[in-house]
Amino acid sequence: MKDAGDKITPVEPSRKLSEAIRDIKNAFADRDDVVVDMREAHRMRLELLASELAPVFADVPADMDSFDFAVSSGLQPRLWIDAVSHVAMGRDRRTYRFLKDTRVGRVALAESTEMKAVADTVTRYVAERVVERQRMMEGGIESAVPGLHRAVVQEAEPPIQSETRRNGWTSFFAGLGLIAAGAVVGLAVSLALFWDRIMQMKISF
Repeated sequence: MKDAGDKITPVEPSRKLSEAIRDIKNAFADRDDVVVDMREAHRMRLELLASELAPVFADVPADMDSFDFAVSSGLQPRLWIDAVSHVAMGRDRRTYRFLKDTRVGRVALAESTEMKAVADTVTRYVAERVVERQRMMEGGIESAVPGLHRAVVQEAEPPIQSETRRNGWTSFFAGLGLIAAGAVVGLAVSLALFWDRIMQMKISF
């Protein structure tokens, strides 16, 4: 047995909870730094693409408000082209992905590590939207101006009218021929039926 006067060596206290919390916070901070770095890297590359496309955006007619042309913030920055299409970076932070939302889901219009290739696809997409709008407006203007519409139709009408008239006269004369033939046949049948009576009438006179 130990003497009562012997001192008991205290057990070294275990790691404190506060230290564990501090370590976890440091880990979260490190991870957040990585996320922030990724977000900033994505945003920087998208801003470079936006600068590349700046002349294209500037040439879009001022009355077209369907385009956005803005880099959004958030966990995944995006360069918005319009309400249904945008460019985002891939997980490797180097691949540009030009995406469009459709009725069947999201489709990739272009995907490349080359900024110029994606910029060319975006330029063509914008051009297609502008041309579609112009064609729609031109179609509306053409139907709203009767004079222009009639002028175009009149140039194509004369051959059609002449052909129609020729066909009409042909049908008319064909009908007269049928009527005449029917009359001759009917007269011949009548003479054959009443020939005896006609001869008797001649003899009586």
